[in-house]
Amino acid sequence: MVVKVEAYHDGIFWCGRGIGADFFTQGKTLDDLMRNVKDAASLHFEGTRKREWVISLLLIGRPRVSLQARPH
Repeated sequence: MVVKVEAYHDGIFWCGRGIGADFFTQGKTLDDLMRNVKDAASLHFEGTRKREWVISLLLIGRPRVSLQARPH
């Protein structure tokens, strides 16, 4: 099963809304959002085998992602 999620930054949080599935969640970072999407999807699709899931994020708007370089 493919779980599609519309994701956007509202100025404070990253927000995710299921496309074709009735769930919404948010997180401070994209990593937080992805963890919360997995939790929300598991509750929404309770009883479905998780290993068959593929979660796709569709970023809308102009996402601003900051990547910090780590010193070598």
